[in-house]
Amino acid sequence: MRFGIIGGSGFIQALTLQNPRKINVSNAFGEVRCLLGKLAGRDVVFLWRHGEGHKFPPHKINYRANVLAMKQLEVRSVLATAATGTLRQTLPPGTLLIPNQLLDWTRNRPLTLFEGEDAPVVHVDFTQPFCPTLRQRLLQSAESLGVQVIDGGCYVCSEGPRYETAFEVKMLAQLGGDVAGMTAGTEAILFREAEICYAIVAIVTNWGAGLSQKPLTHAEVESMMKQKIPIISQIFESVIANFEFPDCPCHRSLDSYGNDVRQWLKQSFGLMASIE
Repeated sequence: MRFGIIGGSGFIQALTLQNPRKINVSNAFGEVRCLLGKLAGRDVVFLWRHGEGHKFPPHKINYRANVLAMKQLEVRSVLATAATGTLRQTLPPGTLLIPNQLLDWTRNRPLTLFEGEDAPVVHVDFTQPFCPTLRQRLLQSAESLGVQVIDGGCYVCSEGPRYETAFEVKMLAQLGGDVAGMTAGTEAILFREAEICYAIVAIVTNWGAGLSQKPLTHAEVESMMKQKIPIISQIFESVIANFEFPDCPCHRSLDSYGNDVRQWLKQSFGLMASIE
């Protein structure tokens, strides 16, 4: 059983990944390029969320291919970083937050693995959109490292690639949102269908529109990410080093449908991979 990590190009440089080798994984939704290696003595798959070299904007990421690639490589738990803008004055830039809830504000993305003429109809429970087991491990590791993080909060996933308007920020906060990003919500939905644990550390990189007098620039987002990436990598490595893959409810999200649904996934998306 492997661990998965999703992040940007800068994040892989902060990880002490041993014996890394690139692998191309093909499935029904496309081809995905990953890194295989060892971290804290464990087998790890690293996936560039936006593609190697940051090629794809948030609304063009092939999320389904990414999730199935993790499934094909026998990943059972995934940790991810998430750059976010704050929707609240009480969560300033630099804050680290481990969300426990999700508001999906996307409009045009595929949001299920179960599509096609012969696909079964599947409805998974999403009461806790982020894996409670992984969340607790992240909180415990942060505490052991002396890193301050916020326990809980609502991640709003917007369509992108533009940032939100000032009115949207105000509205999303009134709906209960705490931070806004463009990727993790879609991943959370698909990983639950794939019966893979998934949790994120949200890095508040900037004030949301209307909460600051200055207009938002992507440069400040990148600057804050660079500051926090080494800290997040330490937290992830600590989680992975001490993780024993417990029997988590995320691994049983398809139980009510029986093994026929799981067999459909397995038969429909057979592994084809080449390692460099």
